[in-house]
Amino acid sequence: MKILITGAAGFIGFHTARTLIDRGDEVIGLDNLNAYYDVGLKEVRLAQLTPCERFTFFKADVADNSAIRDLFREHRPERVLHLAAQAGVRHSIDHPEDYVRSNLVGFSNILEACRHNAVDHLVFASSSSVYGANTHIPFSVHDNVDHPLSFYGASKKSNELMAHSYAHLFSLPVTGLRYFTVYGPWGRPDMALFKFVRQIFADQPIDLFNEGHHSRDFTYIDDAVECTIRVLDRPPTPDPSWSTEQPDPATSSAPYRIYNIGSHSPVSLMDFVSAIEKAVGRHARRNLLPLQPGDVPVTYAEVDSLIADIDFAPTTPIEEGVQKFVDWYRKYYDQ
Repeated sequence: MKILITGAAGFIGFHTARTLIDRGDEVIGLDNLNAYYDVGLKEVRLAQLTPCERFTFFKADVADNSAIRDLFREHRPERVLHLAAQAGVRHSIDHPEDYVRSNLVGFSNILEACRHNAVDHLVFASSSSVYGANTHIPFSVHDNVDHPLSFYGASKKSNELMAHSYAHLFSLPVTGLRYFTVYGPWGRPDMALFKFVRQIFADQPIDLFNEGHHSRDFTYIDDAVECTIRVLDRPPTPDPSWSTEQPDPATSSAPYRIYNIGSHSPVSLMDFVSAIEKAVGRHARRNLLPLQPGDVPVTYAEVDSLIADIDFAPTTPIEEGVQKFVDWYRKYYDQ
């Protein structure tokens, strides 16, 4: 199988590319290596992929329509995993233009390229942020998600709507994955785990927003990759039971699906910090702060549909996953 991964130097993209290469697929990686976080970390991830004979890398931006058209025309990927995006809830408050360019214009370019090049399955990264003001717990793919609390969440909800229109109009099989706080080795420096570990090693206080009363459905990277690949291998078909009178947001009369990728097991922020302290072997100095704009107090993934369709869901305990991240961090940063 020839598979294009956008955002191949990113956290999930790197791990997924490596797994697909190991199983014998040909992977075309695309990334613009932007400076939202440490470019050096992205380059080191990439350096592990480029020696592989089944990996080809292109440095380009998904918002560059001509570059995307040329890549598809030259390589004709059979399936596409679209992970390239401008991430970050708080960054989207002050820099919405970054999200328009990458998450809306860029995704439109990918949809058009898939449409015109007979791609047999497009899988794209959505986010748990789409749930926004929804307080029904656990978060279900069958729930309405029309009230995002951040522009980042709004851009990901927009991706789901755009994808459905292409599935309907052009019979393009499309699946959206709502990832819930993915963490693990080679993770993103802007995420809480990475920041907390770095600050504890530096004997700096860690900021706990909402006075530390958050809970998050953490998803270990190996579990997220397993879910992603199983979904990628299963192009959706129209749901014969879908009703226009009671429309299910998770399925469609078109070849379209939405899944939550989470562990169905929220962890309190205080328990998360305790797991980090145990793995690092040091206590954290805690700075309790109010809830930040765009944040939600709790995330909790319902994964019944995921289990029913791919017979798998994330299960790695937070203590195990945090320990693996800290072990990687110590080695990578020589701590």
